[in-house]
Amino acid sequence: MATPELYTKGASVWVPDPEEVWVYTQLQKDYRPGDQQLTLLLSDGREVQYPVAPPAALPPLRNPDILEGENDLTALSFLHEPAVLHNLRVRFLHYNSIYTYCGIVLVALNPYEELPIYGEEVIDVYSGQDMADMDPHIFSLAEDAYRTMIRSEKNQSIIISGESGSGKTVSAKFTMRYFAVVGGAAQQTSVEEKVLASNPIMEAIGNAKTIRNDNSSRFGKYIEIGFGSKGDIIGANMRTYLLEKSRVVFQAPKERNYHIFYQLCASRELPEMRALKLSSAENFRYTSQGKDINIPGTDDVMELENTRNALTILGIEHLFQPDQQMELFRILAAVLHLGNVNIQASDSTKCIIGDDGFLVVFSKLMGVEGSQMAHWLCHQRLAVGGEMLVKPMSGQQANDARDALAKHIYGQLFTWIVQRLNSALRAQREQPKTFIGVLDIYGFETFDRNSFEQFCINYANEKLQQQFNRHVFQLEQEEYVREELPWNRIEFSDNQPCITLIEGSLGLLDLLDEECRVPKGSDENWARKLYDQHLNNSHNFRKPRMSNSAFIILHFADMVQYECVGFLDKNRDTVFEEPINIMRASQSDLVAELFQQQSAGGSISASSVPNGGVRSGKRAHREHKLTVGFQFRQSLQLLMDTLNSTTPHYVRCIKPNDLKKSFMFDPKRAVQQLRACGVLETVRISAAGYPSRWTYEEFFGRYRVLLRGYSAQDDLRVLCQNTIPALILDPDQYCFGKTKVFFRAGQVAVLEKLRAERLRAAGVLIQSWVRGWMQRRWYQQLRRSTLTLQRYTRGALARRLAWTLRYTRAALIIQKTFRMVMVRQLFISIREATITIQAFARGMQARHAYRLVAERAAVRLQAWVRCCLTRRWFRRVRAAVVLLQCCVRRKAARRELRRLRAEARSVEKYRELNKGMEVKLMQLQLRADQQVRNEHVKACVSGEEGSRRQDDDFGVFIHVVLYICGFNYVGCACTVYVLESRQQSQAQAGAAVQAELEEERRRYQGLLREFTRLEQRYDNLRDMSMLPTAEVGICCCRREKKWGTVCVPCSADVRTEVALSLDPGMAARLLFLCVRQADFSRDHTRARGLCVAVVTAFKTTLKVNILYTSWHYEGGGGEEVLPLQVELREQIRMLGDVCIQAYQQLLSISESRLHPIIVPAILESETIPGLSGAVVKLVGSRKRAGSDPRPAGSTEAASMAAVLKELGALHSALERQGLPLTLMEQIFRQLAHLLAASTLNSLLLRKDMCCCNRGLQIRYNVSLLEEWLRSRGVWSGGAAASLEPLIQAAQLLQMSKKTEADGQAIVQTCNAMSSQQIVKILTQYTPQSDLEERVTLNFIRITQGLLKGCSDGHPPQLLLDVRRVFPVTFPYLPPLPVSAEQLDIPESLKISFLRRV
Repeated sequence: MATPELYTKGASVWVPDPEEVWVYTQLQKDYRPGDQQLTLLLSDGREVQYPVAPPAALPPLRNPDILEGENDLTALSFLHEPAVLHNLRVRFLHYNSIYTYCGIVLVALNPYEELPIYGEEVIDVYSGQDMADMDPHIFSLAEDAYRTMIRSEKNQSIIISGESGSGKTVSAKFTMRYFAVVGGAAQQTSVEEKVLASNPIMEAIGNAKTIRNDNSSRFGKYIEIGFGSKGDIIGANMRTYLLEKSRVVFQAPKERNYHIFYQLCASRELPEMRALKLSSAENFRYTSQGKDINIPGTDDVMELENTRNALTILGIEHLFQPDQQMELFRILAAVLHLGNVNIQASDSTKCIIGDDGFLVVFSKLMGVEGSQMAHWLCHQRLAVGGEMLVKPMSGQQANDARDALAKHIYGQLFTWIVQRLNSALRAQREQPKTFIGVLDIYGFETFDRNSFEQFCINYANEKLQQQFNRHVFQLEQEEYVREELPWNRIEFSDNQPCITLIEGSLGLLDLLDEECRVPKGSDENWARKLYDQHLNNSHNFRKPRMSNSAFIILHFADMVQYECVGFLDKNRDTVFEEPINIMRASQSDLVAELFQQQSAGGSISASSVPNGGVRSGKRAHREHKLTVGFQFRQSLQLLMDTLNSTTPHYVRCIKPNDLKKSFMFDPKRAVQQLRACGVLETVRISAAGYPSRWTYEEFFGRYRVLLRGYSAQDDLRVLCQNTIPALILDPDQYCFGKTKVFFRAGQVAVLEKLRAERLRAAGVLIQSWVRGWMQRRWYQQLRRSTLTLQRYTRGALARRLAWTLRYTRAALIIQKTFRMVMVRQLFISIREATITIQAFARGMQARHAYRLVAERAAVRLQAWVRCCLTRRWFRRVRAAVVLLQCCVRRKAARRELRRLRAEARSVEKYRELNKGMEVKLMQLQLRADQQVRNEHVKACVSGEEGSRRQDDDFGVFIHVVLYICGFNYVGCACTVYVLESRQQSQAQAGAAVQAELEEERRRYQGLLREFTRLEQRYDNLRDMSMLPTAEVGICCCRREKKWGTVCVPCSADVRTEVALSLDPGMAARLLFLCVRQADFSRDHTRARGLCVAVVTAFKTTLKVNILYTSWHYEGGGGEEVLPLQVELREQIRMLGDVCIQAYQQLLSISESRLHPIIVPAILESETIPGLSGAVVKLVGSRKRAGSDPRPAGSTEAASMAAVLKELGALHSALERQGLPLTLMEQIFRQLAHLLAASTLNSLLLRKDMCCCNRGLQIRYNVSLLEEWLRSRGVWSGGAAASLEPLIQAAQLLQMSKKTEADGQAIVQTCNAMSSQQIVKILTQYTPQSDLEERVTLNFIRITQGLLKGCSDGHPPQLLLDVRRVFPVTFPYLPPLPVSAEQLDIPESLKISFLRRV
């Protein structure tokens, strides 16, 4: 109950509405105790009178606007149904957020469209994060379950429930996908693939189209995903519950049978499917009753292909071989043919089967005798007086027996498939240490006509709701005990009476089983027993007024009326023994196996024993006493025991509308499901206790204005205990814990009102002082202005008198001056006339002299003009000739360019060119060697010349080996080198050739990265004992002149500190000596073997060092074609591949070290002290139960200093190894992308970080990173572009967000961000003080329109791809010339047996 003092004028309250369920209105006057009515103003401007009798009937208050769109419903100040409904609607319609927390429950609304929030980049963001820090998401719940399991080593369960069509199956699928990614990516096993592959199989055989859902699960399943000691998936197990077998033989209008039947019919034209004799689904009785065989947007042929692929994936254990798959399909096809068997009634007691081809096909597919099957479909065997009699059946009885056989066959097949799935998913290496169970089970159901299936479903939901209520209650009490609160037991509605009515002694299930055991039991007799036993003894049981064959149960969610007709038959679920015996004798091994098994191993469920009994003449009810109801009760009890032994996590799926329209919210349907799924029960339990919880620091930061007489040395807890009783008079409305203060519902609103009043009073006082100061200032300004005005007036009068005196004297001066001017003008005119006459006379004389000179100049001018014209004509002719030559040459150049482009796409052509270059270079080398030999013969006596030749040879050796062995200067392989050479030689090809080169390089490195991953996976599976145990050194040359293997200094026998102390080019020089010696000896086999051994040693070293290497990097050379006689082109390509592998491994190690500290350092750390802690949010969020918060001691490590320290260590290591600047720029560009993408992705999914102060922190942290990159000289290599989206996001948080001009500024500024990212940040923006305003929905719509108008081709993505790898290019740098005398081999390498020759 809210405090009556809050019902003041202007307050918003909720009132019931027949269409919208709840609408908010505004109070027009204050409420006083005793008032009978409230005057309310509706949204359309009408005033209404709302009657209230006692204060308890006051309408619920609306939460403040700042709490709209809260991530957690329990964080609302007022907890009630309208607040929950309104918050879900706002998040769903305005923010497009389909997930919302409600305490420990994740509420998921079905958007009815594909959303880009389930990619691997989203999984990367949620992996390892605290549940309370991230936006609500199914991945966040899965991460919480996974981390809790790892930390506490306790089994977990995720319970997903909801109506049909609410998205349960999709939620379970994404949950298992998350576990498969986080629990299987590191080990590279196939178990996670099998777990995901089980989904399409179970959807094909267990899902069907209903009126409410196109892919409705018609069974319940509980999947236990087993994890090993390292947190990796090692196995799984599946349990199923209550398969709806009646759908096999009957479908309601606009519904379908199970998907697998339509998939087979759609694929009937496939060669392997023609033997099944299938036709269109419209021609089979079991698939055409719903009159709707197609699902819009679904390709049944493709779905069958997916199903078969999934069966193949799970066939690793030889459980689903291709021939066995076809047997499975034959059984399914036989079920369809069985439904078309025509049974005709010859009279009232007999029936016959005519010449029916469907029965023949059925018998052939099942491998049974057609005549026997035809006989026993129309007859039954009875035991009368100890004798066996065969009695014919009527047409209706025969049709019922046929349908029962079809259901039994499908049920047995379903059970067999589940068994095989469990066998394929069973752990092979070790037993699971812990598991996470995912329960995908049907929600509460109520239809116009409810039968046995709805009764079992609602019974299961009663049990789950009881477990849910007790778990929520337990969590609340644990919180109170942890805080040492004096608390009383919280009362909540327990549904134990309803459960006792169903499963108790002489309950509904007991009476149903008892009636099934009676020889002539009927639904009417069972109904009468129910009325006699429970009508007056249980308030949860009622009898309809107008029916004697129905009953009503008051469930926790709603009152449901069940029709008794069909209960006994569905509970018995029997089939005659004779057709079963025929099946057991089938020629098909699979059919015989299906009917030999007694029950499904591994789970006790309704689908485990599909039929309650097999009826025969020998008292069949004594053979199998297990009814469907009894089995379901047993399986449900086993499920509850499992759930009670685990830590549960809850997902409640809500169907927002029945029209399946995207982002359409029907409040009536939503509130109905909220009441049924237990969300409102969570709210009621939370509201019954202390839902509002503040730490003492948070309370002091928010309400310090209400505290009087405190000092900085006071204990906050004592201060709060002394102050709160004066603010809230009722001591029952609050409670003090060890670290928190607890308030009942509505008390935070009271404190907010007192805080607002205190701030208003302070504001009024400040305004009075300010206004007095302004009035005094105005008076002083007015007095100064008056004095100034008087002074200026007196000055004006004095100036006027002085002006009069000056005017009189000036008149005389003017007269004198005027007369002087007149005389001067006359003199000037006479003087000007005289000068003019003189000028004309002198001009005539000058023109006469000029004419004589002009005649001689004209002749010379004509000569120059004629010469110029002739020269111009010659130049034009020459330009035309040159132009013609250019056109011809340009045409030839274009032809050559097209030829070169075609060659650029052919790797084989590059190899031929490279081979030609090698031959030429070899010839040149031979010629040079011959010339040197000749010179050596001429000067053999001179030792100095011989020494010079040796130095030349050693220089060539240095030049080549540095290219083979090193990492720094080796290119991406021969193909990429030729492409780069061609690009440099054909620069005029322009941007097109450059784009093709980048694409080829990206494709090649992607294939190489995939090859490396597969090779790593293969090597990990090999037995370590099979690896060679030969000693690994730098170079091992056997004393008997036999070559061994050659490895690099970072191999296993060389310690890391020894390898780091070596010259980066030492290994390359030594290796070249060996290769050169083998080539000189013309032993090509040895040279190639040595190169292969080097490559193998490189790969082995990379595999070993990836586990423990710390910023280790090996130097290298270039990729020049070696001037050797031996052909080493393939070995050079292998070295290039190893080079790229080492580069990728370096990035992997760097990313693994940086990834845990990126978000805490850039996004969460307060580099500017006190900026983020200056304000406190209105209502502190409550931590989820079981969440794994970050350790308190990691604050110092998770800072920008730690990030810069790691980057500095990497840069120093690379610089020490002599890495070129261009390659270092590529490395830090990749790392800058990792930093920006990880931070931005986390920012987009964390509402608490989207504020102005956090934008300042992020921008400052990024500026530190920018400064570091500039100081190291790696800023211009693409790192700036990688950081730009994060910089713009930080700017967006700080920009104004009110007018259309602000929207245009945002669009112009944030050009590196996608429209989805901009809208997401605007939607997530959360003010952290009363001075800020929330971004309005109108502004978001305006910004969206502007973004659509200026779309510049950004991909429609929300999160950046953290795993994106930029293609690497290795620059060519010639090695330094080093003589052989300078080579100093350390003793630590233990290769002293090498000698110089």
